[in-house]
Amino acid sequence: MLLETPFHSRTAPLCRSRRWRNWSGYAAALSYEPGHEYEYYAVRSGAALFDISPLRKYEVTGPDAAALVDRVVTRSALDCPVGRVFYTPWCDEAGKLIDDGTVQRLSADTFRITAADPCLRWFQDCALGMDASVRDITLDLAALALQGPTSRDILVGLVTGADIAALPYFAVTEGHIGAAPVTITRTGYTGDLGYEIWLAPEHALAVWDALMETGRGYGIAPAGLDALDVARIEAGLLLKEVDYVSSWTALIESRKSSPYEAGLGWTVQPRPGRDFVGQRVLEREAASPSRWALAGLEADWPSIEKRFAAVGLPPLVAGRASREAVPIYAHKGPGAGRQIGYVTSATFSPILKKYIALATIRRDFGKPGTRIEVELTVEFARHRVPATIVKTPFFDPARKRG
Repeated sequence: MLLETPFHSRTAPLCRSRRWRNWSGYAAALSYEPGHEYEYYAVRSGAALFDISPLRKYEVTGPDAAALVDRVVTRSALDCPVGRVFYTPWCDEAGKLIDDGTVQRLSADTFRITAADPCLRWFQDCALGMDASVRDITLDLAALALQGPTSRDILVGLVTGADIAALPYFAVTEGHIGAAPVTITRTGYTGDLGYEIWLAPEHALAVWDALMETGRGYGIAPAGLDALDVARIEAGLLLKEVDYVSSWTALIESRKSSPYEAGLGWTVQPRPGRDFVGQRVLEREAASPSRWALAGLEADWPSIEKRFAAVGLPPLVAGRASREAVPIYAHKGPGAGRQIGYVTSATFSPILKKYIALATIRRDFGKPGTRIEVELTVEFARHRVPATIVKTPFFDPARKRG
């Protein structure tokens, strides 16, 4: 039986679709309405409230806390000031991705790490010989993501003891919502203006109620994973076990990815005199790049319409995002027609009015502007439609950072 988050007594009555998914052993709403469209537009035009309590959360403390985090992740933790947050993956000794998440620096010797899956033993093993401790605080913290262009207005009128209006992108602050102490980070998984709220479970219902009440005049809506999936693809954000496979779960070596292969090469930050796990392998890869890379692509919409119209159907590609792997082929030239990669996540973007996808592709075909072909199945018949490699993120509003 699935566990219930601290917000379940509020989210369950609102979930009229009765559609739930197992997220790390917890029941997580896929959508609250029969379709997720209203929730998606709340993200992009109002405010959407997501229950993200199932995220794994770890606290790293002690005199060597900063050195430990620096050893584990690919980015330089020692360069992160107190009160800031950074996104990073972490790798095994072979430089292959294990997981990714955010790191909050709460004090000189205190960090909070979020992850998709259990990593406690790994962090503790990496701490061998260090004066630092790692504690799983997943059950100690409930969490909400308030995302969308009106999210700041909601929190400014609700939070006391913190200047939300002045909180920079990827920063952390502490305050109160009513009587509840909260930690607030200007982070999220939607590529929009947004915040994540971390609090003790005993305050969960009061904080949910306060957000929903204050947000009523700002277009707030509870939102589920279906809307989140569309938004994160538009933002070019990766999903573990979909856009990359963890080295801990990959059945064969070829399924593993390095940060460079997953489009996260910018997170690999060598620091002279300090080693991190996988550093030597990644240094070699930086000098001699892998043949694989992450790319965004935009499918040719008239071609999709034409394929469906030929059998008397409208284009049946809108709706929920797809996580099915779909082959990509070379468009022309000597190797025309050969497979050169595969789509990992795809969706019709309601705000962009385009069919977009994230893909693993051969590096020599990954340059923006390159024409390719994507497989499209219509009424059990496989076709190929033209597509173009484009830069990610697909959607990147100024309000996200402003």
